[in-house]
Amino acid sequence: MISVKSGLILLSLLAFVNSIPAKNVRAEKDWWENSVFYQIYPRSFMDSDGDGVGDLKGITSRLQHLKDSGIGATWLSPFFKSPQFDSGYDISDFFDIHEEYGTMADFEELISEAERLDIKIILDFVPNHSSHLCDWFIQSLNKSSEYADWYIWEDGKTDANGTRLPPNNWVSVFRKSAWEYRPERDQFYLHQFTVQQPDLNYRNPAVVEKMKDVLKFWINKGAAGFRMDAVNHIFEVDKNDFGGQFPDEPLSGNPGQGPDDFGYLDHIYTINLDPTYDLIYEFREVVDEFKQQDNFTRVILTEAYASIENTMRYYGNGEKEGSHMPFNFALIENVNEFSTAKDIKFYTDRWMTYMPLGKTANWVIGNHDKWRVGTRYGAERIDGLHMINMLLPGVGITYNGEEIGMLNTNITWEDTKDPQACNTDDPINYWMSSRDPARTPFQWNDEENAGFSTANKTWLPVNENYVELNLKKQKSESNSHYNIYKNLVVLRSVDTFMYGRFDSVAFNDDVFSFERGNEGCCTKLVFR
Repeated sequence: MISVKSGLILLSLLAFVNSIPAKNVRAEKDWWENSVFYQIYPRSFMDSDGDGVGDLKGITSRLQHLKDSGIGATWLSPFFKSPQFDSGYDISDFFDIHEEYGTMADFEELISEAERLDIKIILDFVPNHSSHLCDWFIQSLNKSSEYADWYIWEDGKTDANGTRLPPNNWVSVFRKSAWEYRPERDQFYLHQFTVQQPDLNYRNPAVVEKMKDVLKFWINKGAAGFRMDAVNHIFEVDKNDFGGQFPDEPLSGNPGQGPDDFGYLDHIYTINLDPTYDLIYEFREVVDEFKQQDNFTRVILTEAYASIENTMRYYGNGEKEGSHMPFNFALIENVNEFSTAKDIKFYTDRWMTYMPLGKTANWVIGNHDKWRVGTRYGAERIDGLHMINMLLPGVGITYNGEEIGMLNTNITWEDTKDPQACNTDDPINYWMSSRDPARTPFQWNDEENAGFSTANKTWLPVNENYVELNLKKQKSESNSHYNIYKNLVVLRSVDTFMYGRFDSVAFNDDVFSFERGNEGCCTKLVFR
């Protein structure tokens, strides 16, 4: 199990690293390759206008915090026009900004301030689906000739009683059938997530080109790259390979799963299909076209909860380049509070072993879809996990609030917003599926609403622990989570951590050690 007297180790490490000589010959890294990427969840970062919802002006006003923390780039969760059924991941206009978050002028102001502070802005790109209120879907629903097959439409079946039934047994990630009937077309459409998120049809070249236009539009607005959401869901099998009908998926055999649960099926026809990787390679070509013009790299980060073999395919195929950073979720999905040092070694070594030669590793310990690090692992392990996350080779990725050790907030059924929890239809056990506890407002100080908003009510409640757990308080405490985190970010700029080799050992179930070495010098860290 992970535990560590983080402050003592870090102070010793700082003193030792200062004596390490600089490496004389080295291949310079691109701007992103040893950076720290920081995820901002806009609804919960900073509210500038007192409506209880975070916004772009709020982010701009707090960018100095990122600069002070040594952050090189920030990925912004969606702020595009949306009815907000899934907190912005249901986009109704990919080329505009949701009014709650501000205006295009506000975005341009954010880009300008980020450039002044030398912070790159990465945008969330949601390729799998749109909102059901998107004009593309409305036109497709009405069988407009241009948009008729921009989405996945099927006739469905009819039982002996004349009742319309879905085309097959596919289940949504958020439970229940992945098909929704619309009488306007007398057909069902596919939605792998909420009913309000119809899947786009990427076997239609017009859809591919339109989504490339989305990338180009935001690059021209100043985006330094994209985090691409749920990419392994983009393609379904070609029904023409199955006699013109989408086949049922086989049962998974997972215990405790019913027919409405996503885990009830083995998703062999809807996830991790070969055309997905080719599409990512096409998206890479789009961003690289801009680099040919100005010699600046726009990065692609891909999100796919997949096997290690499938995840590595996003890097490229040897001929074509793909994602710069396929997210590494090993420290989220494969390691937990009960894991041993041997588990940690296995999963860190596994990534480094499978990763193609010449590519860059990345390490993720938290995000907006998973409970807080301190809640999952225990608050006493927060600093140790930051050390692992920040000092392994490659890119460190931090979710806003983890740098101060924010914990899950208890959210009542009445206050729950997350469709993944609401779709359980269970006001008792909903919390086990909810992502809301990790999405609550950032705790800036001990003032009203933790300094996040002047509203009487925030979109999600602020954690009651904010009086004691907040950024302002931790700035004044030398061994606080924040100051330890900040010092770890500083260490990353030392040659040993930027360029040094990596070796690890699990001495037993309780002691994990790794060593970063460089031209006869090395730094060893031991976690107990």
